[in-house]
Amino acid sequence: MNQKTKGILAYLAIAFIPAWLYWAMVWKTGISATNPAFQAAVLPGAFAPALACFIVRKWVTKEGFTDAGLKLNLKNNWGYYLFAWLLPLGVTAIIIALAILLNLSQPDFTLQQFFTTLNLPDGNPKTSNNILFFLIPTLLIQAIVLATPIVWGEEFGWRSYLQIRLLAERPLMAAISTGIIWGVWHYPLIFMGYERYENQFLGLLIFTGFTILLSIILGWLRLKTGSVWAASLGHGATNAIGGSLTLMLFYGSKNWLWVGYNGILAWIPLGIVCVWIILREWGTGTRN
Repeated sequence: MNQKTKGILAYLAIAFIPAWLYWAMVWKTGISATNPAFQAAVLPGAFAPALACFIVRKWVTKEGFTDAGLKLNLKNNWGYYLFAWLLPLGVTAIIIALAILLNLSQPDFTLQQFFTTLNLPDGNPKTSNNILFFLIPTLLIQAIVLATPIVWGEEFGWRSYLQIRLLAERPLMAAISTGIIWGVWHYPLIFMGYERYENQFLGLLIFTGFTILLSIILGWLRLKTGSVWAASLGHGATNAIGGSLTLMLFYGSKNWLWVGYNGILAWIPLGIVCVWIILREWGTGTRN
């Protein structure tokens, strides 16, 4: 067994086993995925990929961190960071338009159902008409300040180790393979109800399609900037902006399989971005 294969196998074992065991313990406590404390409870498991990357680089393959992409490299790459940050706004807008056009669900722009159901202090329709005007800047800031450092725990593993080691000379296949593995890694959370799919078994397939598309985009950001932080920002914005907005706008929808940011409608705008990346950057099948 060569060093590369040894490193990949060790990484996968360390990324999966501790996270799945920990999430099993959380599941045993009986805490509901709809409980606001659930996200905090499962959060430590999200750092297993970073732990795996550190252990493998430091002690298993002893290759070090030269190509780990820990520097920002912001000077000549700010456009990629801006794209990573704002992409979820465009994707969410398309999800909203398609949901209305296809009559799948009607977004609640006042967010009344969301606030009322959760018993949050904003039940006055007159004060909530312009709430999105204030909410979106808040989510944009949250994506940088809170979400990006948290999801770095995943991205340091998936994009700064696995995706650049797995089929490294074939970036598209590396992205697809990593996307499938990344999606499967989330499966316990889906069965625990975290992704809110009405049909959890169908949700496994839909979520895996979502992670493949996102893996292409985040992997491209990682390669173009040479920094894991660009991919982390893209992942953080996906959660803090795209995930939050679709949840609030379509809260209580019976078509979450379609209208969630991790749903089928998101495949369309994300797929268009992926096709552009593949044709423009990876059309020759070489690493860029």
